[in-house]
Order: sequence, then structure tokens, then C-alpha cells
Amino acid sequence: MKTKPLIGITGKRRIGEDLRGSLRVMSALSFDVFWVDYAEGILAAGGIPVFLPLGVAPKEIINYLDGILMSGGADISPDLYGADPDPGLGAVEPIRDQFELDLLDVACQREMPIAGICRGLQILNVSAGGSLFQDIPPHAVRNEPPTTRVHEVTIEKGSALEELYGSKAQVNSLHHQSIDRVGKEFLVTARSADSGVEGIEHESLPIIAVQWHPEMLDTRDSDPLFKWLVNQAISTKT
Repeated sequence: MKTKPLIGITGKRRIGEDLRGSLRVMSALSFDVFWVDYAEGILAAGGIPVFLPLGVAPKEIINYLDGILMSGGADISPDLYGADPDPGLGAVEPIRDQFELDLLDVACQREMPIAGICRGLQILNVSAGGSLFQDIPPHAVRNEPPTTRVHEVTIEKGSALEELYGSKAQVNSLHHQSIDRVGKEFLVTARSADSGVEGIEHESLPIIAVQWHPEMLDTRDSDPLFKWLVNQAISTKT
């Protein structure tokens, strides 16, 4: 009997005072969290989501997983790509940065299917030696519901992303960081009208990432990125 693939999902670390309704005596305690929308996308695609807490060692968990979803979140430390902090840089999470870099290292060694969303695209790029624009306010459209499609992306002909979305897609846009220098062995396969990078894929490994948030759109449960990740994980599993 075939079992559903296990898809590891990354998240963020917060402390008790950030959680409304938590006891005051727990305000200094840490907790790890991720947005449920990512898990719902994996479930709808036929996979089983597994949250990856920041305290787990990637080398110890990786053999239990069939795929990875690198989720969105805080800014990535510019130290990781040799840049000084920009005035527009937001809060960074060094613990998460290192965890995700270690996770990607072992996942890529095993040629595991990986999908990246927003920050997930950015950390994939940084892990491959790329760099980021630290602050691009026009792309951070945060005065509209996250389900709102605010611009169009054009997708490279013949790319894996074109197979999933076609030549163009209407997307939301919440990010204020984006790819500057592209990492080694990654191809840019989707761009916005101002030439901003909206999608990348690896030259040889099963890795695709997008800058928008498909998990927040009303098409989440049928979104092809989640289905691609689960199908790739099934292929690897069997």
C-alpha cells in the first residue's frame, strides 16, 4: 500500500509576548509557528505536511521526509551574501537563516524535491551564492487582502513554471525583498513588468520557487506548485 508523501514545512520562532492571550508568565518562552495555509495547500495536493521546528537537526529529520516547502517570513540577514544592512532592512532571524541553509544543504545532497515561496525563494538563492535587494517597497502591497492579485508575471517559454502556470499569471505581492544576483545553477523563469524576479528553478535538481504567495490565493487548493511538489515527492518515494 502506497503512503502519502511527507512534506516538511519551515516556519518561524516567536516568544510568548507576541501571542495574544498567552499567560504573562510565559511571555519570555519561545514557540515555533507556521501559517496553516501552507499545510492546507499540501493537504489539498495529496501530501501530509510536517512542521519542522527550528530545534531539530536537519541531518536527523531529512530521511523521514519526501519533500520540502520553504515558506515565507522575515528578511534574510545580508551578512549571508556579504552586504551591509540597508536602511530599509526589516527584522532578521539568524537562527532560522542557519537552520534553513543547513536544511537545504542536506536536501540538495539527496536531490529531494523542494518548493520555495517568497522568503523560500530568497533563501534558496542565497544558499546558492546569490544576493538580494534588501528593500523594494513597490512590491510590498500590504494594504489589500492577501487574496488580491495585484500584477502579472511573465513566465519563460519551455520552463517548468510554464508547464505549471502557462505563459502568464496574475499574482499577489507581499514581499519587500527580492533577488539581485542569481545563485549558481538557478535560472530565472518568471519576471514582473519591472523585471523583478518572480520565479526561479534549478538547472538539474527538482527545485522550483516563486516570489508570490499561492497559498494565500483563492486557488490554493488547486494550485499547481503544491501539486508539483507532492507529485515529485511521490516519484522520489517510489
